[in-house]
Amino acid sequence: RRLCISDFFASRESGKTDVVAFHVVTMGSTVSEAAAALQAAVQANHFGVMQIHNLKETMIKKGVEFAHECLIFEVCQPQQAKKVLDENMSVCTALPCRISIYEEGGKTILATLKPTTLLAMFNAPQLEGVAQEVEDTIVKIMKEAASG
Repeated sequence: RRLCISDFFASRESGKTDVVAFHVVTMGSTVSEAAAALQAAVQANHFGVMQIHNLKETMIKKGVEFAHECLIFEVCQPQQAKKVLDENMSVCTALPCRISIYEEGGKTILATLKPTTLLAMFNAPQLEGVAQEVEDTIVKIMKEAASG
């Protein structure tokens, strides 16, 4: 079964409040070109790349056929992470932030889960400001990487 974005949202008629939990940017470049642009944008915005996971490579090493190019960047701004963790250590289960780059339908896509949405699961309203700052910066990073 193929899904589209609208499959993840409640209909207007349902009366339910719905939240978009991710931010997506489409690019015209290859995954490797997007990765180089993302790396530069992360550093330019005072975040660091902690790790880059090559999902295709890992799956193949494990004996699983996987044709899709997919890189998962783990990114962090240490001062922001410290603010959150000093307040609520259980948030470490949602860290570091991740930005994925993958190819789908002939397009290169950057995607991330929104820190504000993730933080909402921890019922820590005192951290909403930090989460919003981090989210704004990650969206900026993704837009900068996409524009090249």
